[in-house]
Amino acid sequence: MGVAPNHAGAQAAPATGTIRYWAAAKAAAGTPEEPYEAATLAEALRAAGELHKDQPEFARVLARSSFLVDGTPVGTRDHATIRLADGGTVEVLPPFAGG
Repeated sequence: MGVAPNHAGAQAAPATGTIRYWAAAKAAAGTPEEPYEAATLAEALRAAGELHKDQPEFARVLARSSFLVDGTPVGTRDHATIRLADGGTVEVLPPFAGG
């Protein structure tokens, strides 16, 4: 179930789901995954950054990473416009060599 549209300046209710970290992001976070409670991708990433503020490599990796939200690439879209759904998944994919 998704988050209801934002009407008349009202703030959307937060959704809960899972952030999954891959490769260098997993190493920097010190965990393969953790829960989120956020309405948008920007909010979820901001909260994750705050949670890992004592791990400086985490912020560096996050800044270079690409993201999938429920299997859909985010690309260059503004993270504040990407709504998160209850039970959803955010995949954090740092750049890596090879294929």
